[in-house]
Amino acid sequence: MNYSNTTVAICYDFDGTLAPGNMQEHSYIPNLGIANTDFWDQANQFAKQNDMNEILAYMWLLLEKSRQKNLPIRKADFVNHGKNIPLYPGVEGWFERINNYGETLGLDINHFIISSGLREMVEGTKIAPNFSFVFASGYYYNEDGIAEWPSVGIDYTGKTQFLFRINKGIFNFWDSSIINKYMPENLKPFPFERFIYIGDGETDVPAMKMVNYQGGYTIAVFDSQKSVNREGRLAKDVSLELLRQGRARYVAPADYRDNSDLDKLLTNILNDIRFGQNLKEHNGKFL
Repeated sequence: MNYSNTTVAICYDFDGTLAPGNMQEHSYIPNLGIANTDFWDQANQFAKQNDMNEILAYMWLLLEKSRQKNLPIRKADFVNHGKNIPLYPGVEGWFERINNYGETLGLDINHFIISSGLREMVEGTKIAPNFSFVFASGYYYNEDGIAEWPSVGIDYTGKTQFLFRINKGIFNFWDSSIINKYMPENLKPFPFERFIYIGDGETDVPAMKMVNYQGGYTIAVFDSQKSVNREGRLAKDVSLELLRQGRARYVAPADYRDNSDLDKLLTNILNDIRFGQNLKEHNGKFL
């Protein structure tokens, strides 16, 4: 990957940000013969009973439910299930359009996923080729391609680690030698002031706060077609609360089509990065 002083990193959560709901709910969990709500209730209860990380708890439960059904989890299975994940309006055409607009400004746009969902499912989606790297939870697979153990579990605070990895150009999960080493700002491939973070809820708060603190841009998106989230709260209200609390700088519906509010907001941010219009001083909502 080539870098210059015009590189921009757009980092996306996945579930609720690029796609409605949780990626496991569209086909994988139903195939296990359990209702989505029951699965998440069991996962959360298992985490509490064992004082366990919630991400690792749900990943373990997926393994256990699959074993009970005599359905071994294969990497290819996750990829295939990823093909069935619905996306928000305009997502498929978003990346090319934003890249092209960036080119008109002399900016090199790079897209990244930072998600608690499963990387193999993301890799199965139609939009996977658009990402420079996918930082998401995943399994260790044996020589037969069968999942045996969680290898990476990314929770809401863990997302911040991957912001620093992108900042320094570390595109793997295992290398911790460079992450804490000093690197002059002018040598970092993606300076934080050219970061744009797009997420949908409270699990994105630490990442949003970090990007804001470092001088970047943050957008909270919401599903305008969904009445309530799993906690019974309006998705729009969650996003507006993030705005009021200063966690997100902007909020917009998760509509990625040309000329949507989100599209206008993103292009304004790219103009700000290129021309220094101090857009961050005018926090606001696009509704």
